[in-house]
Amino acid sequence: MSSLGSLEADDGRQPWRNVPREVALNFRPFVPLVAEEAVAAIRRQVPEYVRPADPKYDEVLRGAVEKAIGHFVDLIADPDTPWDDTLEFFRDVGYGEAREGRTLDPWEVALRLGARLAIRALGEQSGRLGISRQTLGHLAEGVFAYLEVLSAAAVRGHAEATARAAGELQNRRRRLMELLLTDTAAPQAVEDLARLARWPIPRTLCVVVFHERGEIGFRPPALPPEVLVDIDRGDPCAIVPDPDGPGRRAMLNGALHGWVAAAGPTVDPMADPAQTARSLRWARAALALARRGLLPDDRLVVATEHMPALAVMRSEELVALVAARRLEPLTGVRPSQRVRLARTLLECLRCGFNATEVAGRLQVHPQTVRYRLHQLQDLFGEELYDLERRLELEMTLVAWLARALPGAASADSEADPVT
Repeated sequence: MSSLGSLEADDGRQPWRNVPREVALNFRPFVPLVAEEAVAAIRRQVPEYVRPADPKYDEVLRGAVEKAIGHFVDLIADPDTPWDDTLEFFRDVGYGEAREGRTLDPWEVALRLGARLAIRALGEQSGRLGISRQTLGHLAEGVFAYLEVLSAAAVRGHAEATARAAGELQNRRRRLMELLLTDTAAPQAVEDLARLARWPIPRTLCVVVFHERGEIGFRPPALPPEVLVDIDRGDPCAIVPDPDGPGRRAMLNGALHGWVAAAGPTVDPMADPAQTARSLRWARAALALARRGLLPDDRLVVATEHMPALAVMRSEELVALVAARRLEPLTGVRPSQRVRLARTLLECLRCGFNATEVAGRLQVHPQTVRYRLHQLQDLFGEELYDLERRLELEMTLVAWLARALPGAASADSEADPVT
């Protein structure tokens, strides 16, 4: 009887042991009638158990009531009657309730309703059966202690089913992620698996990949339930619905605190399911640059906001060769000055050499920009204004600055004179 838990070690918590055994013999003929009345009462008072179109369910309900009453009478006749079949039966009841999406509240109501009817029936027959008030008290105690055991078995089954359903749902969502992240996902297959995974297919999504910073103890990303996430992959990632919606960027930054994270481009997953895999590829590329210190990693790195660096850095060897030739004049100045001049030249190319606009971007005085521009003219000569080479020079500067020491590309010195 190890399944009874704490009841096993305390006979005082098994009140049916105090009931004379002949009570079982006298009451047994009434079991079918009491069970019938209990089933009828449950149908009247517990709407969840009324299923006229499901005779099998009615059969299960009747079987549960008869089994409970019959086993309780057996315990009175022999307190050492085995429990295994009964506990397994009611564990299955709890399991079935969970699989049907119900809580155990209606079942508890039905159980206690049946118990009250059984006690009332015993009371009505007590005079004819010679049952004393004291014995009736023991019987009532026994019934409710017995219900405690049955309830525990049902709760255990319900918990097992709930955990299994959660595991199944998580597995389906993981399989859906794997499908979406392949180049060959078929729209119908995505729709079918999304339905099983209870995941509404969004109009847009992006893939976010992340890497643990390791600064504090492990803390999984606190992402909302509509986000598909798998941190057990070799490269942990998430599929984020509606990434450009209000508050989504802030949500991701908060949820991924403690992780270096990068988001791929926003795509329509059903226009072309392969687009999700492309979002993943660009997210990986952005994360790789962020982990090398070539992109800022203090917040979510959004790939589309770093397109020049990503595009150029896909051909690093070629960039290095071009930079060695096109930016060779900068090697003649001090390293600290070299970065400032490179940033100034990049902004000049972007702003059409408008000193005021460049100063605003660099947050320096316009005269500082003009001073640096004179230096650049001395270094590069007329090549500085070669329209045919401007795009090449701009892309080279983007890549060169991305490879600069972390922080150097965003710092600007106050040492430049203002004339």
